Amino acid sequence: MGYAMAGFDVTGIDLKHGKRYPFTYIKGNVLDYLNTEFLRQFDVIAASPPCQTFSATKHLRNAQGKSTSKVNMIPEVRDALIASGVPYVIENVPNAPLINPVQLCGSAFGLKVRRHRLFESNLDITGTSCDHKNQGKPIGIYGSMRDEIPNGGHTAKAMPEAHAAMGIDWMIWGELVESIPPAYTHYLGKQISDIIHSPYREIVNQLMLGDA
Repeated sequence: MGYAMAGFDVTGIDLKHGKRYPFTYIKGNVLDYLNTEFLRQFDVIAASPPCQTFSATKHLRNAQGKSTSKVNMIPEVRDALIASGVPYVIENVPNAPLINPVQLCGSAFGLKVRRHRLFESNLDITGTSCDHKNQGKPIGIYGSMRDEIPNGGHTAKAMPEAHAAMGIDWMIWGELVESIPPAYTHYLGKQISDIIHSPYREIVNQLMLGDA
């Protein structure tokens, strides 16, 4: 949603979550689309490889009897994006093996989640600082609703609270826990739009595609 708010026509690829997805949607395994011919039809690629193996909440998931994927698709996704020459952003959780990432925090956008996320890009994007003090105790959007958080606070007690905390009003709980707030992608999308629509865009294209 955030990229659309920044002016992009959005196409999503995923094995699930298509029912409530508001934009063009391709249901499938993203690995089947990691080829240069397909990727070069887009102005920007935003990738979110599975992150459970790096997530701080994986121990909570394990305690609740939920599976935690140990798959690390980041290197494969990165290699394909670099080969395509298309501007890209790879999103993941803190501790994920991203290269020179910037971090975004929900407190910087006035949200009730912190949801620190890292973003790697081949464009010169900037992150945000945190404003935890003014935010106060965050609302957790992970695990199950109505869970107490050991160091204080709680996960959302009801869906309206979860929707407000994330700035998302169209997802169910299972989708919210795997999502990032649209404020993040709107913030990044505006930066990316300014870069790719700059007067030097054609020169950048030539350099990235190896034609110069």
